[in-house]
Amino acid sequence: MTPCFREQQRFSDPGQEPPPEWTAPTPPHGFPAQPLQTAPPVPPAPPVTGPSAADPPPELPPQTSPVPLPAPYLDLSTVALLGQPKQAPTRGWRRWLYLGTFKLVNLGESPEVTSQTTLIEEAGRPLRGCYRIAVLSLKGGVGKTTVTATLGATFASTRGDRVIAVDANPDRGTLSQKVPLETPATVRHLLRDAEGITSYSDVRRYTSQGPSRLEVLASESDPAVSKAFSSSDYARTVEVLERYYSLVLTDCGTGMLHSAMAAVLAKADVLIVVSSGSVDGARSASATLDWLDAHGHQDLVRNAVAVVNAVRPRSGKVDLQKVVDHFSRRCRAVLQVPFDPHLEEGAEISLERLKPATRQALLELAAVVARDFPAPGHPAN
Repeated sequence: MTPCFREQQRFSDPGQEPPPEWTAPTPPHGFPAQPLQTAPPVPPAPPVTGPSAADPPPELPPQTSPVPLPAPYLDLSTVALLGQPKQAPTRGWRRWLYLGTFKLVNLGESPEVTSQTTLIEEAGRPLRGCYRIAVLSLKGGVGKTTVTATLGATFASTRGDRVIAVDANPDRGTLSQKVPLETPATVRHLLRDAEGITSYSDVRRYTSQGPSRLEVLASESDPAVSKAFSSSDYARTVEVLERYYSLVLTDCGTGMLHSAMAAVLAKADVLIVVSSGSVDGARSASATLDWLDAHGHQDLVRNAVAVVNAVRPRSGKVDLQKVVDHFSRRCRAVLQVPFDPHLEEGAEISLERLKPATRQALLELAAVVARDFPAPGHPAN
């Protein structure tokens, strides 16, 4: 027979006195601390002489999940708060439709305008420090000086910083003839007074500026001067200019062995090799790359930009696509500049007088060159 609850003494009588330890006073210094029970020391494991197939694999420590980062604050930029307004069309039938519907139908810009806007943004890429561009060719008459002047004018008209072109031709250069002449000073005068140049206004006394804001530093044209423009002269010139200009373009001579070429190649961040659309022009440009490869400038050749410049109307049977394919295998990019009657004049250059196709080609050339600009926070060499 199962005993009852009272017999099992599972409940106590409320009237019964509590045990004495329940009512005992607390010691003045508290209860004595009980010693912690620690595991006995583990003897060191014997040295392992080699892995055994019977041994279990070692246990890896548990992987802890990464602490979640706090949620970022809401972006308070103008675009985030007000949205990106749709750009109204600026030309073509889209513009007429936009105005004809009292600005109710806005189809946005055409793909052509959007592409040109992208090229302008690339050409105007922010640049920290000074970036040096050298334009060269072994053959004369291929439009090397014209490419220097038009590319510099394109950069100067699309950017907000200062752009200058230097005539480093040891012979009588013609770069100064591409802009209105404002001063008879040359690079010789700049070097003579280099110690006293402490500001941009001091340099401006030796340069001429065109409508595009491109400045040109002329070479020595006095036939009585017999001293050649040496490598040290060019290095000192660039040392002065790079303190006040973001882009320095150099119009090199046709010879690769003249004294200034060593400093030009040492200072250049990118090379632009100019070729005409003729057979001898293409061969001379390719020979220029061969000479650079043979003299330890392989990196400059791989990063170079080849320009096939049409110095005359297309009348021959040269396959320009094969010329482009040849240089595309050796250089970073190849671009073609079409023939333009304004450039054929050989006088001062005005971008407004160029054909739209020529201006588009020069803008593409500027964008290609600008893609090699150092990233923000990494100044140019």
